[in-house]
Amino acid sequence: MSLRRSLSLPIVLAIVMITLLVVLTVGWVLLSVVNGVYWALLAIGSTFILLLVVGVVLYLILSIKAINLTRRQSNFIDSVTHELKSPIASMKLYLQTLSRHQVSQALQADFYRFMLEDLERLDRLINQMLEAGRLDAERSDEDKEDVELAELLRGCAASVCMNYRVPAQTVHLDLQPGIVFGRRVDLDIIFRNLIDNAVKYAGATPQVEVSLRPSGDDHLVVRISDNGGGIPPQLRRKIFGRFVRLGSELERKKPGTGLGLYIARTLVRQQRGSIRVRDPESGPGSVFEVQLPGRSPRPLGEDKA
Repeated sequence: MSLRRSLSLPIVLAIVMITLLVVLTVGWVLLSVVNGVYWALLAIGSTFILLLVVGVVLYLILSIKAINLTRRQSNFIDSVTHELKSPIASMKLYLQTLSRHQVSQALQADFYRFMLEDLERLDRLINQMLEAGRLDAERSDEDKEDVELAELLRGCAASVCMNYRVPAQTVHLDLQPGIVFGRRVDLDIIFRNLIDNAVKYAGATPQVEVSLRPSGDDHLVVRISDNGGGIPPQLRRKIFGRFVRLGSELERKKPGTGLGLYIARTLVRQQRGSIRVRDPESGPGSVFEVQLPGRSPRPLGEDKA
């Protein structure tokens, strides 16, 4: 509620200021006509009032952007706090149980497996935050290489299915060979985040499809679709912003920090590619389409020639 009040204050203030300026302008025009120096005052006054109006509009825009950023940062802090506390509390409970009670060997093995999963969850969170902080840093092209994208997508899909403990067939792969010249770690982050989101926000029975096709203009197109609730068209550009997550942080059930799609979009742009969200051809869900510069592998005969 306080954020809504903060948002309404600059809007009301700007509207009041613009209204006052209009009233003053009308009064000034009438006064200038009476004094007989209309054109001189018109030129000076119009320039002055135009500058004031521009300043008011800029103030309104900047105020709204600052408040929206504050709201996203607040959601980010809430989500990170939850992401940190949840695995730590879980590991603490397992360790207390192991130290205070006699448990069977089978149960101990389960506890160690659960604690390892919690540690991996913390590791992914920390790596994601570090990666977000490194996005603006300049990097050389020395670590770029030819990456077989189909192979990389298979690895990302297998890793995500393992993290969520879902069958490997949850992610259906329809991949044609394709090679992208870039940083393997960046490409892995891009598609691991996108496939992770697809599985996370899919329906009760997750169904995710990943396809790789060459494009006619020396590009490769990867489409990642799910059967979830979908993304409203008016929010499809916003979801790629930093700290952006749909809904209230206190009401959502899915973990996350709001950085995954921001990192993916930034890395795709650094790769001179594009990413967008589309509706599926049929049924519910959403489709993330990534287009990257790439090529199909040359046949062996051409390489020898």
